[in-house]
Amino acid sequence: MKRRDFIRHLEQNGCEFFREGSNHTVFINRTSGKSSTVPRHRQVNDFLVKKICKDLEIPAP
Repeated sequence: MKRRDFIRHLEQNGCEFFREGSNHTVFINRTSGKSSTVPRHRQVNDFLVKKICKDLEIPAP
């Protein structure tokens, strides 16, 4: 999945940008109090997409 499409999916499900790391972007879901990192690659592996969605407690795309 393309990174920008995945970030759009996160934002549509209530997650918001928290901070930038050196190699990752951190997103937080304030309703559940969970956070997760998204790597800065053009493509994000589908298994990683599912894991990040599970960590943030949102539905997978």
